[in-house]
This record gives sequence, C-alpha cells and structure tokens, in this order.
Amino acid sequence: MTGIAWDVRVVASTASTNADVVAAASRGEPAGLVEVARHQTSGRGRLGRGWVTPPGTALTYSVLLRPAPVPATRWSWLPLLTGCAVVAAVRDVTGVRAGLKWPNDVQVGERKLAGILAERAGDAVVVGVGLNVRMSAAELPTPTATSLAVEGAASVDDESLLDALLRAFAAAYDDWRKADGVVAGARADGYRALCTTLGRAVRVHLPGDAVLDGTAADVTESGALVVRDGSGVRHELAAGDVVHVRPA
Repeated sequence: MTGIAWDVRVVASTASTNADVVAAASRGEPAGLVEVARHQTSGRGRLGRGWVTPPGTALTYSVLLRPAPVPATRWSWLPLLTGCAVVAAVRDVTGVRAGLKWPNDVQVGERKLAGILAERAGDAVVVGVGLNVRMSAAELPTPTATSLAVEGAASVDDESLLDALLRAFAAAYDDWRKADGVVAGARADGYRALCTTLGRAVRVHLPGDAVLDGTAADVTESGALVVRDGSGVRHELAAGDVVHVRPA
C-alpha cells in the first residue's frame, strides 16, 4: 500500500495537462491529482519545446505532488524517478526494453519513446508524461522518435498501462520521501542501471553554443550528470544547465 492516493480525471482534449494541473495546484488541489488527456493540442517539453501527437495515439498525463517536508533542493530527482517508473512499467506491461537517456528521456535504442516535464508550482511539483503508444511509423514526428506500436507492442490498454505507471511511481516516491529526498544506495544504482547515457562518449550542448566533449561517468546524489573531459577534468551538469546530451 502506498502513501499517495491518486485522483484520476480524464479529459477528451486539452492544450496541456501540465498547465491544467499547475492551475489546479494554485487553487489548492491536494497531492495525487492526475489529469489524463485523450488528446493534447499544445503539449510542452523541456526548454519550451513543443510536443504534439495525433489524437488517440499517446498516453499523456500530469500528476500533482506536494513533496514537503522534503527540502526543495532535492526535488530535482522527481523527474528522474518518474523516468525509472515509466521504464519499469513499459517493460512490465509490454515487454519493450526501454531505457533512460539522462536525465529522463525514455528511449528504445536511440529513439525517444516518452518525454517527462517537471514544473515547480509554489510548494507543489507537477510532473507530466507523454508516452507514444499507438503512433505508426508514418505518424512519428521525427526519425529519432518511436512508439510502443512501432516497437512491436501491438495492443496496449491505456488504463492498464497508466495503472502500472502510477503504481511504479508511487513506490519510488514513497521510498524517496521516507529517505527525506536522499537518493543513494539501491535507488541510485537502480537509476544508473537504466541510464544508457553512462559509460558513453558524449557531446554536451550548453547554453550560448558552448560544447563539452567527454565521457558520461556518473550521476550524483543531486541527479547531476558527471562528464569527464579529455583532460580528465570532472564536470557536474544539472539538467537545467544543458540543452542537449548526444552520443559523440
């Protein structure tokens, strides 16, 4: 039994589930609200990137969390834990061998299956997930995207998949809160095991057109990516400091 009670509300269409749940947070809605949209017309990704899918082809939802008394300095792990939950649920329900590109893009091989966006809303955090479910190859927005259908999961029930996603996240969230937001030991190792970025040569694109080449060596207790450059210098990069991380 988990400590968070989900209040799932399904809408036929909305501009952005994250925007809706951020507004609900400002009205004082309690933690556990989940808005699921059959169709999202103006979805957003990290750094304001657009995320729009054909109606009925994706599972898009946002959850409202109120993580206090965990210190806000540790809330950066919430989207990473969400990524772990998405991978676990996708593997369990569909058998598709998804993994994580740091910090929280869910991929199959080098192609993106799901995106995650976390937004602060006062004392709340809203975490949105967009998971490509039934898109055909022709409907994919870019050659670097994929869907469960394209990966061979021909018949997926959204309700069962959402249930698995929320159960997996609730378990991780409960552990995280009990540890006062400290991610270490088995939980940190669990993230590292799913993170396909680690151990690879990467090119990191930074704001202002700066570029860092090196090897992705580790993820810190704060969720930052550790990259060692060609001289062996250690760089810690928070997700908000990075535009792209790509294989070198």
